[in-house]
Amino acid sequence: MDLFSAQFVTKQYANHKALDKVSINVPEGSIFGLLGPNGAGKTTLIRIINQIIAPDEGELVFMGRKLKPNDIALIGYLPEERGLYKKMTVGEQAMYLAQLKGLSRHEAQIRLKFWFEKFGIKGWWNRKVEELSKGMQQKIQFLVTIIHDPKLLIFDEPFSGFDPINANLMKEEILAQKGKGATIIFSTHNMASVEELCDDIALIDRSKVILSGAMRSIKKTYKTNTFEVSFNTFEGALGDILPETFTILDESRDADHRHAHVRLPAGATPNDLIRSLLPSVTIYSINELIPSMNDIFIQAVTLQSPQPVTHN
Repeated sequence: MDLFSAQFVTKQYANHKALDKVSINVPEGSIFGLLGPNGAGKTTLIRIINQIIAPDEGELVFMGRKLKPNDIALIGYLPEERGLYKKMTVGEQAMYLAQLKGLSRHEAQIRLKFWFEKFGIKGWWNRKVEELSKGMQQKIQFLVTIIHDPKLLIFDEPFSGFDPINANLMKEEILAQKGKGATIIFSTHNMASVEELCDDIALIDRSKVILSGAMRSIKKTYKTNTFEVSFNTFEGALGDILPETFTILDESRDADHRHAHVRLPAGATPNDLIRSLLPSVTIYSINELIPSMNDIFIQAVTLQSPQPVTHN
């Protein structure tokens, strides 16, 4: 079941079409990666979901019905461009933002105390925001984004500016929010984070969705039947013992082993590769090379598919 979907959403700015009949489906309880190059239309779509701007065409469906203005109370949004009131104290700022989310003052104090202790920042309650590092300010904005336990969380480049330790803390907390039942839209250029966190993705390029679906299915589609094999340093050429239909992409060797990347023809299996090698070499390992999301991103954008391609 989808918690949120956008159907054929279009947005035009003067002579620029920011979104061109964009459709996405965000499964309930999932982490959904909203990907694309700069200027592709991701931020425009996020602003439309948050009802900051309205689409020219299309429909937004939330929890099985048309998105309503008061649904904003069920959404938490951490924008890429952060902003806090520099002259306010941290506690005053956090209380103000928590109450904007609909919490009573008493409930806001209870929840903020919990999160400040968890994030190790309770000593900063009475300090001014301008005294905080960029990373500390982002922690404040992150926790006030999730403070009201929203159904839908939208994070736009949430790890920007974080050191590896705090970035890992945020990743763990995003996964914890998913574990509590939240559905998450996650926009980033960091494909390593996409690999770690996302269940499904949509790739937008030039205002159109060019790739969407379950990440596991997409990676399977982009596989090239290529394997990395390590074997003993026998005398002779690898091409002499493999069928002509097998493509040797590259070879290397170290003190003890030879290594090769071999692409198998359509219909061939790893067993066929093993059977071809075994009479002549000792195999130490064989692994299929699965394309990374970074590779898929580059390939899909470079191809610039004119129509959406969906993998279920």
